[in-house]
Amino acid sequence: MKIIVTKNYEELSRKAGNLFASQLILKTNAVIGLATGSSPVGMYKELVRIYQAGDIDFDEVVSFNLDEYIGISPDNEQSYHYFMKENLFNHINIRPENIHIPSGIAVDMTVAASSYDKMIEEAGMIDIQILGIGNNGHIGFNEPDVKFEARTHIVELEQETIEANSRFFDSIEEVPTQAISMGIKNIMQSRKIVLIASGEGKAKVVQQMIEGPITPELPASVLQLHPDVTVILDEEAASLLTR
Repeated sequence: MKIIVTKNYEELSRKAGNLFASQLILKTNAVIGLATGSSPVGMYKELVRIYQAGDIDFDEVVSFNLDEYIGISPDNEQSYHYFMKENLFNHINIRPENIHIPSGIAVDMTVAASSYDKMIEEAGMIDIQILGIGNNGHIGFNEPDVKFEARTHIVELEQETIEANSRFFDSIEEVPTQAISMGIKNIMQSRKIVLIASGEGKAKVVQQMIEGPITPELPASVLQLHPDVTVILDEEAASLLTR
């Protein structure tokens, strides 16, 4: 696990953007795994800047997002479909047919989850996956549990996650209580993983992820077993690390 500590969120975003961009330069038809939430917004802005400068091209890129709320339509402003369009897809030349985000309104969510796994496999698996980390150690919407969920699955969101995500909604009552998410095996099969975290509020969980035991009670700890993980932190998020 490679750890990069930056001075602030802006530097973190630049480094993460450059790392992603280098993958697209090396492999123009890369399969990329994307995340939502506040952590990757700066990185997406950096990727848009690099694209607009003519240094990267998304024409052959295939993308898969980690997750989506259940019960929210794609055109809802709080959906992850909407988030990705606003923060990245509307500003680059990725083909619409190459964009994949789990459906939160499928008639049969179990079938939708299985179909998503199949699409990832047919694409040749993910070359580079971006991750954030929740305050309780979740990656994607893989919440603390007694076991690691392997494949794309339906998740009952923890109250802590609901409360954390309520800042994006008008009230906590509007926050969905379920989501569909890639599983740990999906994430761990990615060839390269980049996790970003910023702020003092993430310092404790980052320290546990990197220096603590591997346990499904802190899902991100499983990344210790991956052969190619880069963790990019600002100084506040890295403040409790002992190494």
